[in-house]
Amino acid sequence: MLESILNSGNGNLTLTIGNLLICSLISVVLGVVIAACYMHCSEKYSKSFVVTLVILPVLVQAVITMVNGNLGTGVAIVGAFSLVRFRSIPGNAKEIGSVFFTMAVGLATGMGYIGYAAILTVMVSAVMIILAKTGFGVKKSTDKQLKITIPENLNYTDLFDDIFKKYLCEYKLLKAKTTNLGSMFELTYSIRLADEQKEKEMIDEIRVRNGNLTVLCGQVSALSEEL
Repeated sequence: MLESILNSGNGNLTLTIGNLLICSLISVVLGVVIAACYMHCSEKYSKSFVVTLVILPVLVQAVITMVNGNLGTGVAIVGAFSLVRFRSIPGNAKEIGSVFFTMAVGLATGMGYIGYAAILTVMVSAVMIILAKTGFGVKKSTDKQLKITIPENLNYTDLFDDIFKKYLCEYKLLKAKTTNLGSMFELTYSIRLADEQKEKEMIDEIRVRNGNLTVLCGQVSALSEEL
C-alpha cells in the first residue's frame, strides 16, 4: 500500500498515462480535502487561497514527475521555486503551514506514493481539526491592545497614566509612530483591564484627553487585521 505505483520493480520509476492520471486525480482530491480542512479550522479565508490549496498538490506532483531522477532538471526547478519565493507575499503561520502541507502531499503523489499521501492527508487534517476545536495554544489571559491617536503637539510620555491607573491593572507602551504626514502620533499599548465592564468608561475619558481622535481597543489578533 505504501509502495510507489511508479516503481517498475527494478528500482526505476516508470511513468505511463494511466499512472499519471491516477497521481493527478489523487493530488486534486487530497488538495480538496486539505482546503476543506483549512476552511473548517479558519474563521477567515479567501477564495484565492483556498483554490491555491486545491491545485498546489497537483502542481508540485507535476514538477516532481518531470524531475524523475534528473539532477539537472531538479536544480533548475529549485532555482525557479526560489524566484517564486521572493515574489510572494508572506502569510500567517496557518497559511504557511497549509502551503507546506499541500507541497508535502504533492511530493508524495509525484513520487507515486499514493497510499502514503492519503495517510498523511488524513492524519494531518485530523490533527488540525482537533487542535482547532480544543483551542490548543489559545492565550488564556485577558490582555488587549489599545491604539490611541493624539495630536503631535501633546507629550505622550505620561499623558494617560492617571486614566490607566484608574481602569487597568497592567499596561505597557509598545510603540509610538507618526501618522497623517507627521501631524499625529499613534500610540500602541498592551493593557489588562481591572474590570471588563468599564472599558467604555475608559475609552470615553481617553477621547476627552486626545481631542476625540481615534481610539481602538480589542484583542491583538483582531487589531492586527486592521493594519
